[in-house]
Amino acid sequence: MSEQQPVISQALALVVESLKQQQILPIDWVDNSTISRTKDQAHGDFASNLAMIAAKTAKKNPRELAQTIVAMLPASDMISKVEIAGPGFINFFLDDNARFAILDTIMEQKGDFGTSEEFAGQKIQVEFVSANPTSSLHVGHGRGAAFGMSVANLLEAVGYQVGREYYVNDAGRQMDILATSTYLRYLELCGEPIVFPTNAYQGDYVKDIAKPIKKQHGDSLKTAWEHMLLNVPADAQYQIDANGEKVCVSGDKEAHIDGLIANAKANLGDNYQIFHEAALSTILADIQDDLADFNVHFDQWFSEKSIQDAIVPALELLEQRGFLYQKDGNLWFKSTEFGDEKDRVVRRANGQFTYFASDIAYHKDKLDRGYDKIIDVWGSDHHGYIKRVKAALTAMGYDAQRMDVILVQFVTLWRGTEQIQMSSRSGQFVTLRELRQEVGNDAARFYYVARKPEQHIDFDLELAKSHTKDNAVYYIQYAHARICRVLERTEERGIKVDDKAGKAHQHLLTQPVETDLLSLLASYPEVLRRAAVNYEPHLLTNYLKDLASLFHGWYNDNRILPKDGETPTQDELDLMQARLRLSKSVRQVIQNGLILLGLTAPTSM
Repeated sequence: MSEQQPVISQALALVVESLKQQQILPIDWVDNSTISRTKDQAHGDFASNLAMIAAKTAKKNPRELAQTIVAMLPASDMISKVEIAGPGFINFFLDDNARFAILDTIMEQKGDFGTSEEFAGQKIQVEFVSANPTSSLHVGHGRGAAFGMSVANLLEAVGYQVGREYYVNDAGRQMDILATSTYLRYLELCGEPIVFPTNAYQGDYVKDIAKPIKKQHGDSLKTAWEHMLLNVPADAQYQIDANGEKVCVSGDKEAHIDGLIANAKANLGDNYQIFHEAALSTILADIQDDLADFNVHFDQWFSEKSIQDAIVPALELLEQRGFLYQKDGNLWFKSTEFGDEKDRVVRRANGQFTYFASDIAYHKDKLDRGYDKIIDVWGSDHHGYIKRVKAALTAMGYDAQRMDVILVQFVTLWRGTEQIQMSSRSGQFVTLRELRQEVGNDAARFYYVARKPEQHIDFDLELAKSHTKDNAVYYIQYAHARICRVLERTEERGIKVDDKAGKAHQHLLTQPVETDLLSLLASYPEVLRRAAVNYEPHLLTNYLKDLASLFHGWYNDNRILPKDGETPTQDELDLMQARLRLSKSVRQVIQNGLILLGLTAPTSM
């Protein structure tokens, strides 16, 4: 919120109290009016809809009530005039000194400008990425990483104590598939004539995990391929039908891989963990390095294994509260009682807990850690999990409103007119690391968060690499670098940048575009707050695009430094100092915004 807005808000609050005392409004009337920054300077700097919100209750025409409100407003040095517009908007015009005060604030607060302690003392957790450690991160995971980290940064900027967490799925079936895939590659290295399953992890990275095990253990862990196939259902067989579609004509790929997993565990015994741990540690280390290079960091990597002992107590709590029942040998949770479309299994007839049971225990653990709010950033394909997890929390006696879920849509990657297909099981996918190497961290981070999370992204590689104003991140960073270059040139020419002189002569900044720049700079704290509390970092990317565009247009039309070889007049020097001060403020705000988004603010380009 800008410094001027509280003054207006306080003045209107006094008027509302007076209206209540005069019985124009009821004493218990709740003021839900808003004060917003105007888009057109002709309508002032701020506008209030108080008169329109209160008119019906006051039984008055909105414009008539607006006139009463304006007449009751206390005088303020910050406000030059107040006008009534349209159906009853009250427009406030700031005094010139109040308008320029934003430059003082930016110069004083520097990197802290825009931040606040509004939510200090409140703990919030953001859990994001949490991809299965079964392969390198792909470009889809990158969106969740960039989005989650930006949301966490924004929340921290408005005072929250933020915990960033990655939930490591190290105890489930997918890890067993990867461990068994690694074992099969090990057997292949031992010379066994294996037929690699269609539902195993196909990528060459699995062979790379198996090679060190072969080097260390030789053939000591080998099982004959025919023994691995004992009692294992046939793998799926496919044909291409008349429509060119691949269809399964026999076998069962799921039953086949599950049989191989069971035999691997039975044949290896405790040695099965050699393959499980090798696969987990290799892939997890790769993910951690990838994210660190992407400037994405976590306070905690939470192991799914560590929550296993908490599943039974969580289910016992649900049982005590009457929300579990037995059917067909399975244990079910009554999620339909909380709006879910069907009840959910938490323990199968074979005694194994479902993923959902782990999720129940994990989210209970999160809230038990004392977070006021927990945020889960999930892929859009997890939409169906929201109701069931919130239902379980409610059933256990927790306030499900403490949990927010943000669904992030998929990313489609394009190279020219060709859409790139991705499949982690087949191994044919573009990794996040490959994307970053091609377009750079900054472009990837920016375009991942430049749209609402619920909107699909068509990631244009050529645009992300271009050095034109159509490439928004380049254009924003170029504005920062351009200002840095201006300041370098002043030093090269022996011109002193004098902020005191700039402030003394800022009244010379009279062009409409300069007024617009001041107004846009002053709105930064409001944009930052809105982006944080709504979990919408795209509001900040849009703001930075607008600020950079406005600055570039102003810079292109106005000379800041004197021409080389010319002796400027004193008036020209005074205007130069005012413009340098404005430019430095723009640079600071662009830098602040880029840092919150996890981007760099280059000094040259």
